[in-house]
Amino acid sequence: MHYDPIKRTLGNVFNRTPWLRRLFYNLLDLLLLRTWHVHRELRQWAQNRRDQAINIIDAGAGYGQYTYWLSGMSPKWQILAVDVKDEQVNDSNNFFRQIGRPNVQFAMQDLVLYQQPNSFDLALAIDVMEHILEDVEVMTNLHTSLKDGGMLIISTPSDQGGSDVHGADDASFIEEHVRDGYNIDEIQQKLRKAGFDRIEAKYSYGIPGQISWRLSMKYPILLLGASKLFFLVLPFYYLVTFPLCLLLNWLDTTSRHDSGTGLIVKAWK
Repeated sequence: MHYDPIKRTLGNVFNRTPWLRRLFYNLLDLLLLRTWHVHRELRQWAQNRRDQAINIIDAGAGYGQYTYWLSGMSPKWQILAVDVKDEQVNDSNNFFRQIGRPNVQFAMQDLVLYQQPNSFDLALAIDVMEHILEDVEVMTNLHTSLKDGGMLIISTPSDQGGSDVHGADDASFIEEHVRDGYNIDEIQQKLRKAGFDRIEAKYSYGIPGQISWRLSMKYPILLLGASKLFFLVLPFYYLVTFPLCLLLNWLDTTSRHDSGTGLIVKAWK
């Protein structure tokens, strides 16, 4: 399934007012399991740093929900959010100006080419690497752009059923993906090749997370891909499934998984 047209439609709906966009971010934070995992890691990273002058790059920022969340944690943190889609960059710059967060700037950049040496304390690449063929080049650029001691956090599908691929004959659920998922050893090897010397990787989307993903993301996306009229049905659908998805997300985030369809990876320069 082509995901970008659905994302564009969602953006058109929720970009109409700052209030709607804030609502959209809050819904993403609740529904997207990867957000639960990423927020958990970022809270740990942020301990004792909220009063520090910190520079952050959100690499492949998309809608900007992680930039929004981080920019609300401390006005002292300067955040550069980059993406290849100019309409998302423009919409996001307008939104953050409207809500009065001058510590945020969006810019259009190609991560395969972009680097800013020794500039950032934290880099995010959330659901980015699976979209880029030249992933080692991106990892190398992010390593170069981090200060010594800086951390990169990656969320990406694994090869244990990521992108809803469970066999040789399965196609990726998201057609924009250039790879179905990473082997946990493979991504660590690529990060070492890029220059990172300390790496931690773990599975996300265990059994609870896989059920939640189907209920909260896969089935609604399939409905929206079939017809935009399903926008009218979605509130009633989530009224039924939302409480269960919250419970499943909590279970997945608080459990350790021997396998899973997602990976959370942290690497330090």
